[in-house]
Amino acid sequence: MKIVVIGGTGLIGSKLVDRLRADGHEALPASPGTGVDSVTGKGLDDALKGASVVVDVSNSPSFEDGAVLEFFRTSTGNLLTAGAAAGVGHHVALSVVGSERLPDSGYLRAKAVQEELIRKSGIPYSIVRATQFFEFAKGIAAGATRGGTVRLPSSLLRPLASDDVVEAVGRVAVAAPLNAVTEVAGPEELRLDEFVRTGLAAEKDPREVVTDESVGYFGAHVRGRELLPGPGAHLAGTRFTEWLDRRK
Repeated sequence: MKIVVIGGTGLIGSKLVDRLRADGHEALPASPGTGVDSVTGKGLDDALKGASVVVDVSNSPSFEDGAVLEFFRTSTGNLLTAGAAAGVGHHVALSVVGSERLPDSGYLRAKAVQEELIRKSGIPYSIVRATQFFEFAKGIAAGATRGGTVRLPSSLLRPLASDDVVEAVGRVAVAAPLNAVTEVAGPEELRLDEFVRTGLAAEKDPREVVTDESVGYFGAHVRGRELLPGPGAHLAGTRFTEWLDRRK
């Protein structure tokens, strides 16, 4: 089966390509670095020829509200148009748990727009919403650092390893389209502030993480459980402390 992975040279995409190839599929990494640009449309038609599945794990190079919305709206629109012309039978997209509940976040608003475009396209689809990756702890800290101090609320989340995201997306990609949303999350509930505090400590990062319920999370005010998946989510097995231990 030919599967085109948009964003196929990034963190999730490169691992997904390797996994699909190991399982015997013809997996094509597609990104600007390989000559395929989903925003401009360059190389898309050629890349999608003969493809059965398109998996979109791409991400915006900018998290500024207007730029991220433009990225997902334009890129998704181009992928759907090119996919329909090529006869792609399954469009898979990686999204974010909580995207429909936190409209104050420009990034999550953009992901919600992406999901809506896919649902309305008429192409059989599967949307995989994932919780925050373990690898994102430092990025979350960077966005919440003021004057050398990291300020974050104690909202609950179920972060997971990127390898577990790849396993979930790969499983969905080679199955029949769900025409629905499925969620994947980590095995344990952690507080957002404690998740980042533990991650920074493991990296010997000296920044202090202060619990502050008044601050937002990428523009959204989270009050407690908005970042948690629903009861039907697939729960991966890797715990954060286990993942950190493997990196030592």
